[in-house]
Amino acid sequence: MLFTNFYKMTFKYGTDNLTVDKVLAISKGKLNAVITSETKEQVITCRKRVEAMASGDKAVYGINTGFGPLCDVQITSEETNKLQENLLITHAVGVGEPIDKMLSKIMMICKVHALCQGYSGVRLELIERILYFIDNDLLPVVPEQGSVGASGDLAPLSHLFLPLIGVGEFWIGNKIEQAKAVLEKHHLKPIVLKAKEGLGLINGTQFILAHTIIGLDKMGYLLDLADVAGAMSIEGYQGSSSPFRDELHKIRPFRGTIEVAERMFMLLYKSQNVIAHEDCKRVQDPYSMRCIPQVHGASRNAYYHLKELAEIEMNSVTDNPIVLSDIEAISGGNFHGQPLAMALDYASIAASELGNISDRRCYLLLEGKFGLPRLLTSGGGLNSGFMIPQYTTAALVTENKSLCFPPSADSIPTSLGQEDHVSMGSISGRKFNQILGNIDKILAIELMYAAQALEFRRPNTFSDIIEENFKIIRKKIAKLEDDRLLKDDINAMILLVKNQAFNLK
Repeated sequence: MLFTNFYKMTFKYGTDNLTVDKVLAISKGKLNAVITSETKEQVITCRKRVEAMASGDKAVYGINTGFGPLCDVQITSEETNKLQENLLITHAVGVGEPIDKMLSKIMMICKVHALCQGYSGVRLELIERILYFIDNDLLPVVPEQGSVGASGDLAPLSHLFLPLIGVGEFWIGNKIEQAKAVLEKHHLKPIVLKAKEGLGLINGTQFILAHTIIGLDKMGYLLDLADVAGAMSIEGYQGSSSPFRDELHKIRPFRGTIEVAERMFMLLYKSQNVIAHEDCKRVQDPYSMRCIPQVHGASRNAYYHLKELAEIEMNSVTDNPIVLSDIEAISGGNFHGQPLAMALDYASIAASELGNISDRRCYLLLEGKFGLPRLLTSGGGLNSGFMIPQYTTAALVTENKSLCFPPSADSIPTSLGQEDHVSMGSISGRKFNQILGNIDKILAIELMYAAQALEFRRPNTFSDIIEENFKIIRKKIAKLEDDRLLKDDINAMILLVKNQAFNLK
C-alpha cells in the first residue's frame, strides 16, 4: 500500500470514515488521528446519560444489571465498578499463541473509532488512554483463540484492554512485559472502570475486523501478483492472448473478470514472444491459462464484497447496549459477527482458488510441451529439474482446501443458552489469513517456474513489466542449469512475495 497521500492529512475519530488504507496508515504512523472537540462533547454527553441510568431504579442491561444469563440481576451503584472490572478479568480466557502486534494495534484503532461515535457511554479519559497506547506503541498481548464471534470478540477484547486496569501484558519491542510495570514506567495509573465501560470495551467485532483488514491488504496484492504470475506462465507456455480480448468479456461483464482481462492484455502488451506464435496451429490453451479472467476475476469479486462490508463495519458501533437518549438504551445484537464471518468464508474460498489454478499452471510448465523441456531442465535424467517444488504447491493447495470449511456454518450455544447462535467469525478471520499465507508460497513457486520457462523462449522479449519482474527474480535466484538445493531459492522467492517486491502495474 502507498500512504504518501496521507502525510498532510488528519483523521478525525468518530467523524470521518475509516477505510482499509486509512486504518493501515494510522497503524504505521503515516496518518495522524485525533479526537475533535465536537466528538469529545458527544462522548461526554453519552457518558452523562449512562451515569444517570446507573443511579436510577430502572434495570438497564449492562449498566446496572449482570451480564449474559445474569441480565435479570440488578446491581447496586456501589457494586457497579467492581462488576466492570470483573467483566474484563473473567472474560480474558483466550488461549494459543499471541496474535501479531499489528493486529492488536488495529483492534484498538477500530475500537476507538467506534467508541467516539457517542453511543457507547464510556468516559473520555478511557478513550484517551487507549489513544496513548496506540500513539506510544504500547500493544497488548492477545491470544489468538477463544472468541466465538458473539457477543462480539469477548475474550480477545478482554485481553486487549486488561492493561487499562493494570493487568495483562504489553509487547515492548519483541519482549512481553507485565502491564503494571509498563504503566509505572510511563507514569500512568490503572483506570478504575465505571458503569458500562467494561461492557463497552469487550463487546464488539474488532478482532474479526482486524483480521479482515490485514487479510484484505494481503489479498489485494496477491490478486495483482496472481495476474503477473499467470501472464509469465502464459509467456513461458507460449499461450494465446486472444482469450483476454475485450469483445469476449463485455458480453459477460462481471467487474472482476473485466479487470483481470484488461490486466492480462497490459501484461502481454507488445510481447515479441506472443507475436511470434500468433499464427501457430494450437486451437486453445488449457483452462488454467485461458480462464484466468474468469477465475482470478471471481476471486476479485469476493475481495470487493468483503472490502465493502469491512468498511461498513469499521465505521459502525458494535457494542451493546446502545445508548440512544437520556432515557433509552437498547440491548440489541450489533456485536454479532455474522456479516463479516460469512463474507470471510467466501473470501477464503476465493483466495484458495488463486493457489489452485496457480498449481495447475506450474504443472503445465513441467510437461515438456511446445518447446519447453520436461521438468524445465535441459539435462533431464541426471537432473530432476523443477519436478519436486510442484509437490509443495500440491500440498499447499490441499491444505488450503481443508481450511475452506466455513466456520460461519457452525454455531455452538454459550452463556447458558442466552447466546444461542454465534458467528465463529474469529475463526473465519484467522483461517482467511492462513490461506493467504499459503498463497504467498504457491505464487512464489509459480513465479520461479515461469522465470525458468522464459529462459527457453529467448531471444524473444516480453512486455516491459514482465521483463522487469524477470530481472527482480534473477537478482535473487539464478537460472537452474544442474540440480541444486532449491530450498534457498524457494525461500528467497517467498520473501520477494511477502515483501511485495514485484512491479504489478
